[in-house]
Amino acid sequence: MNWFMSQLGEAQRRWYAGIESNRIKRNGARKIARVTGLHEKTIRRGSKEVENYAAGQLEPHLRRPGRRTIKQCYPDIEVKLMELLADDIAGDPMSNKQWTRRSSRQLSRELQEKGYRINYHTICRLLKRMGFSMRVNVKKRASTTHAPSRDAQFEHIAAERKAFLAARLPIISVDTKKKELIGNFKVNGRSWCKEPIEVSDYSYASMAECIAVPYGIYDLAANRGYIYVGVLVDTPEFAVTAIHKWWADIGSIIYRGKSERLILADGGGSNGARSRAWRKQVQTRLSDGLGLTVTVCHYPPRCSKYNPIERRLFSRISANWAGKPLRTLEVMLAFIRGTRTETGLTVEASLLEGPYKKGERVSEKDMAQLALQPHVVCPAWNYTISPRTSGLV
Repeated sequence: MNWFMSQLGEAQRRWYAGIESNRIKRNGARKIARVTGLHEKTIRRGSKEVENYAAGQLEPHLRRPGRRTIKQCYPDIEVKLMELLADDIAGDPMSNKQWTRRSSRQLSRELQEKGYRINYHTICRLLKRMGFSMRVNVKKRASTTHAPSRDAQFEHIAAERKAFLAARLPIISVDTKKKELIGNFKVNGRSWCKEPIEVSDYSYASMAECIAVPYGIYDLAANRGYIYVGVLVDTPEFAVTAIHKWWADIGSIIYRGKSERLILADGGGSNGARSRAWRKQVQTRLSDGLGLTVTVCHYPPRCSKYNPIERRLFSRISANWAGKPLRTLEVMLAFIRGTRTETGLTVEASLLEGPYKKGERVSEKDMAQLALQPHVVCPAWNYTISPRTSGLV
C-alpha cells in the first residue's frame, strides 16, 4: 500500500487512504493512519470527499496554489538590491563574510520608492541568500565613535566612482594585506588532506624565513587583482612603488591614453590620509614620473572593510591558502596566483624587493611644493594631485 501511495499525488493519496478506511468498518481511519503515516483527519477528509464525489455533490477539492515567491514577482530584485548596496558593502579580508551599513528597513523604503513592494523581513532573507550576515554589537571606547563626516564621505566616494566609470577611467582599490610569516607555521582555516599537516608549535617572527608584506591593487572595472609582495617593511615608498610598477607594466596597456585615475585607499597605514610621505610619493612617482592626474579618496577611520579590495580580493586569497602553511615565498605567490572566483576574478603576483627606509620625513616646504588640490567635500580625505610642469622624474 505504501509503495503504491508513494507514486500518487497529495490529493490522490488522501482519497486512496479514505477508500481503504471505508473498507474497514471499525476504526478504519486509525488503522490506515498507522500503516501509511497520514493523519486521521486527512484520511477522514479524503473519505468524505470520495463519498461526496460519488454522490455527485461536489468535485474533489484541490489545494489552491500559494502566493508567488519574491523572485516570481520581481525577477530582478537581487540586481536592484546590489545596486543600492554597491557602495555600502564591507567584508572581512580573512573570510567571506559581508555586511552593509544600511538597515533592512531603510532598504525596504528605498525599494518601495522604486516600485518594489517588499517587507523588511524579506530583505533580511534576501541579504542572507546573497551572502551577507548580521554582526553583534561591540563595546568601544568613546574615542572610537564614527567621524561626523562619515556619511558625506561615502556619498562622495560613490559619486567619484560613478563619474570615473562613466568616463571609462581606471579605478583601483589599494591596501596592504596582513603580514604573513614565511615558514612552517600554522595558517588559520581547514583544507582537505588525508593526514593533518604538521607545523611548528610556535609562531615567532624570529623563527620565520622572512616576513612577507603583500600590497594589493584591485582593478574594479576589470575585476583583476595584483599583489606585490615585499619583505619586512610597509612604507609609503613601497606602496607607491607597487602602484607605479602596476601602471608601467599593466595599467598603461589596459588604459592606453588615459591620464587620470582614481585611487580608493584606507585612512591609515602606508597609504594613510594623514601621511605626508604618501602624498609626496604620489606626486613624484605617479604624477610627475608618469604624467598622471591622480585623485585619491580615503575611507573614514574604522571603515577600511568597506574598501572593495578587502572583500573582493583579500578574502578570496585567504580562503585559497586556508589551512596550508606558507613555507616559502614561492609557495605564497603560487597560492595568490591560483586564486579564482566564479565571477571571473584573476590574480597576478610578483616580488617587489628592495630597501625601503622607514620614517621618511616631509617638511612643510616640501608639502607646499606639491600640486595638490583638496576637494570641497572632506578635503582631508579627498584630493587631486596633478603633474608639475617641471622636475619630472
